[in-house]
Amino acid sequence: MTTEQTTSPPRAGVGIAAQGLGQSVRGGRQILADISLSIAPGELVAIVGASGAGKTTLLEVLAGVQHPTAGTVTYDGTAATGAIGVVPQDDIIHRELPVARTLRYAARLRLPSATEPEEISDRVAQVLAELRLTDRAGTPVGLLSGGERKRASIAVELLTRPGVFFLDEPTSGLDPAIAVELLRVLRALADTGATVVLTTHQVTDMDHCDRVVVLTRQGRLAFSGTPAAAREFFGLRSLVELHLRLDDTTRPAEWPDRFAEQRDADQPAGSTTDQPAGSTAVQPARSTAEQPARSTADDGGAVPPPRRAGRLRQWAVLTARNAEIVARNRLTLAILLGSPLMVLGMFALLFRPGAFEPSRPSPTVTVMILFWIAFGGFFFGLTYGLLQICTELPILRRERLAGVRLAPYLLAKVAVLLPLLALVDLALLGVLRGMDRLPPVGGADFAALYATLLLSSAAALALGLLCSAAVSDAAQATLMLPMLCFPQVLFVGAILPVPAMAVGGQWLSYAMSNRWAFEGLGHTAGVERLWRDGGSPLGPPLLATYGDSFSRPVWVDWLVLGGFVLLFLGAAWAVLVRRDFRRA
Repeated sequence: MTTEQTTSPPRAGVGIAAQGLGQSVRGGRQILADISLSIAPGELVAIVGASGAGKTTLLEVLAGVQHPTAGTVTYDGTAATGAIGVVPQDDIIHRELPVARTLRYAARLRLPSATEPEEISDRVAQVLAELRLTDRAGTPVGLLSGGERKRASIAVELLTRPGVFFLDEPTSGLDPAIAVELLRVLRALADTGATVVLTTHQVTDMDHCDRVVVLTRQGRLAFSGTPAAAREFFGLRSLVELHLRLDDTTRPAEWPDRFAEQRDADQPAGSTTDQPAGSTAVQPARSTAEQPARSTADDGGAVPPPRRAGRLRQWAVLTARNAEIVARNRLTLAILLGSPLMVLGMFALLFRPGAFEPSRPSPTVTVMILFWIAFGGFFFGLTYGLLQICTELPILRRERLAGVRLAPYLLAKVAVLLPLLALVDLALLGVLRGMDRLPPVGGADFAALYATLLLSSAAALALGLLCSAAVSDAAQATLMLPMLCFPQVLFVGAILPVPAMAVGGQWLSYAMSNRWAFEGLGHTAGVERLWRDGGSPLGPPLLATYGDSFSRPVWVDWLVLGGFVLLFLGAAWAVLVRRDFRRA
């Protein structure tokens, strides 16, 4: 794609200056050491170095994703609509959605709330044309080629017309022809005024760039300048030999020291580093939504950034997107709806009819039926929520950069999954009632049973979201499933009544949401009256063992279950904030 093919309006480029950057990790290991460099507006810049040299760390510090432990980053010359676009190494966009739908949702999340639908459609069409994806607009992202997925990932950031792009290993894993095509796309973006900074381990990428930033294995700056100047500085015919030349030296500081001496010699007396004059310092590690857009007016006043989508709009957009993702992924939808149907079939085979018959009740069987119904609601909710966040943490991290808030994100998950759980719970109770596996209750009591079971599922869903937020991948979440289920079986009071437990078990039972669902179902089903007046010799002794477990009003159990929902959702939000997604 050439510059002439680009239809977007010119961007005001962003000049970037870094002064004395350092970055360390826990344990004191230093990743970056005293890096000072400047990048002019509209430049295409490659950060290169061996594995472990700190390329990605430097990119993220320059982009504001990470806080440096030393030094400052400044931006200069940003237009009022300027923003920062960050494209990670992985193509982290939902693979189920078509390209155009992906961009439309991203635009609704990133553009101001007042943006009209027609303007969003025009922006999406323009970006698709600019990155040569128009003919792939209806293709799901998962079916795109590697180069097309990378362009789609860039397109998401291009929607806001950022003044600077940061890309981590954009050509990694691509075949040479596709990599060259992608670099042409980046070249075209730079030619239209955007500043483009990328990391790469492909030395052939450097010849397409205006500037090369070379890091040593110790995270020091060995060179910053044009590719031609780099060949001259390192004494190379081709930059292919660059890594060998860096590794040949017996003194790790040789090239950084030589470059520092050369820069000091070339620098005018009395000036600092090559930081552009007039630049304004900004805090690194701020989200795109929080980045101040700087005016280049003479008075130096800051122009307010464009207003982002509000919380309610974000919730609505994320809810619609989650629903479409679930609907398009037929396997996931089949599992979400099919697994409860399998459990329902097993319940129908397991429970005999007439266990709640007033003339000949079976107290021990009624205990087990109520417990397994309560546990079924808990299990459905837990499994629905357990994989929701951990499988898309990179996507969440990227969207946090674009200003997506955590509360709408979590509530959008609930808004899509809770109606599915409501449908499943209603089917569970309805089928069991129709097959005489439940007590012959009236409409009001059936509604109370349903409310108890749905609240139990909601609490388990919130617990699943909390655990999903706390782990890093699906394998860890799967391992947590038995750890979460066993206490909800042992300490609920069905196998061993709560009054008969040891003191520690009694206290622990208060933290089991399934206990309150089980006791709420028992109260509504009238097990106290059934056991006491049903004529079974097991009834009165069993009732005495359970004490007052089923005697409290059902609204108390609802209140406790609702409290669990709020507690677990609040904890999930806090865990994500703790994981630094507020700034990541």
